[in-house]
Amino acid sequence: MPLYVMATELSADRQSDPKTLELLEKQVEEKIEEICPNIDWIGNYALFGPYNYLDIFHAPDAETAMKVVTLVRTFGHGRTELWPAIDWSNFKSIVRSMPRAAV
Repeated sequence: MPLYVMATELSADRQSDPKTLELLEKQVEEKIEEICPNIDWIGNYALFGPYNYLDIFHAPDAETAMKVVTLVRTFGHGRTELWPAIDWSNFKSIVRSMPRAAV
């Protein structure tokens, strides 16, 4: 399945009480499992920087990944970015098979 990386920045109103973040996570997780049961989560990380969280997951297609992003936006009242990704070994195979670029 394709790999996706999602960065999330929660709105300020969602961060006013840190104790509610765990409840928010549980609500989002349950809704994603209900609507997109075929998501395979690789990792979830809290970040220091402009984004609060980074999630890495496999989804069967871009449409399903977009559903995940939409659900997160709805619950988090924030901003998300979604990037398709491939693992480094696959990237190297792709690069090796490419013709040399004109200089």
